[in-house]
Amino acid sequence: MTKNYIAGEWVVASEASADLNPSNTADVVGEFARASATEAQAAIDAAYDAFPAWSRSSIQTRHDLLKTIGDEIIARKDELGRLLSREEGKTLPEGIGEVVRAGQIFQFFAGECLRMAGDKLPSVRPGVDVEITREPVGVVGLITPWNFPIAIPAWKIAPALAYGNTVVFKPAELVPASAHALSEIIVRAGVPAGVFNLVMGRGSVVGEAMLQSPKVAAISFTGSVPTGRRVAQTCIATDPMKKLQLEMGGKNPLVVLDDADLKVAVECAVNGAFFSTGQRCTASSRLIVTDAIHDRFVQALTDRMRGLVVDDALKAGTQIGPVVDQGQLDQDLKYIRIGQEEGAKLVAGGELLKRDNPGFYLAPALFTEVDNRMRVAREEIFGPVATVTRARDYDEALELANDTPFGLSAGICTTSLKHTSHFKRNVEAGMVMVNLPTAGVDYHVPFGGRKGSSYGPREQGRYAAEFYTTVKTAYTFDGNEPYVPKTKSSE
Repeated sequence: MTKNYIAGEWVVASEASADLNPSNTADVVGEFARASATEAQAAIDAAYDAFPAWSRSSIQTRHDLLKTIGDEIIARKDELGRLLSREEGKTLPEGIGEVVRAGQIFQFFAGECLRMAGDKLPSVRPGVDVEITREPVGVVGLITPWNFPIAIPAWKIAPALAYGNTVVFKPAELVPASAHALSEIIVRAGVPAGVFNLVMGRGSVVGEAMLQSPKVAAISFTGSVPTGRRVAQTCIATDPMKKLQLEMGGKNPLVVLDDADLKVAVECAVNGAFFSTGQRCTASSRLIVTDAIHDRFVQALTDRMRGLVVDDALKAGTQIGPVVDQGQLDQDLKYIRIGQEEGAKLVAGGELLKRDNPGFYLAPALFTEVDNRMRVAREEIFGPVATVTRARDYDEALELANDTPFGLSAGICTTSLKHTSHFKRNVEAGMVMVNLPTAGVDYHVPFGGRKGSSYGPREQGRYAAEFYTTVKTAYTFDGNEPYVPKTKSSE
């Protein structure tokens, strides 16, 4: 059984859980420790005790640590990518790509350690200087999801350590192997005892301990909307109140206009809606298509879907892997039934598939004749299920795109500069893609949305400093009498 990492030691837990391969449920990836509330509190205490020294450590020390971590991740990309894909179910190329991105994130924030900029301004009062600096917030609790089991932990852990915070890291229970492998790399790089702590286990136990502890200064959470709201309520209710960052999902529109390049539009839809088995908060789950291109788009998309290879994530040639587990598969099938009951037309996919090994295989599903008031058009399914809604023109397409409680990512396929410019300015989303899939973002720029998708400062890039640091304004009087110019009356 693998162990948790607390206060500089690998610690055996009293409980464990099995980690299954969704491509082959007979394959057990491993047995992983499940922390108790007592062990979670020990990790919090260790991070709290380590904070004073780490927060004042040199920027070179932090840079060297993060660069060492990033370099090892990238050097082992094939091995780690295989582990990730075996555990989570995304295809091997996707798994390797995610690992490379995680390494790049650590390398980027290694550089950010050396770019800790501030401001020095003159005061409006003579003889007074003003310095504006950033300082770490303290112990940061990181709660991560299962769909990006290395990249999302990386984009939380790296800035937390770069800016001088200490970390208590709770990964999703479905993907402990990736989290454990990443933690081993962080430990091997030489992180001081207590600065980084891994506590695998149930959210109701480990997550709750982090939320309730007054020693945890901030919580960064990625997960479902209901859990995110619970996290927010608890963080506000604790004394002292915790700083809060939430990423909670999306129901992202991809608008296809009459003047779009049909091939580009279809590839954007397939990639955004179905790759990574649709298990991305940035997935293009709502395809909004204008009248003149609608029928041709649906035909071309269904033709393209018939050629998609759904199989074992580790098998060469697989384009879409299995759904992550039985619970998620049941949810996908439930929404497919709901769509049919609501009157939507299932034009492709939606059936269970049998492969060489037992796994959670689902043919990507596409609905047409979807009204934007239907549940399948409004609620996040988080699987390979997409809907097509017809729009009269660009204006109605934009209105439909914005008619959602979410606001993470939005895309448009068009050759019109006029519509591109208007869409970028007026769509209600944190990220906008033009002739690109709604899923797929760079590691050095901010990530996040609005409305029900996100709450608090952005993640990634330089904007990560808004969450992982607090601003201090310091005034200094130079000790001299303020200069008062002479006037004629005083001469």
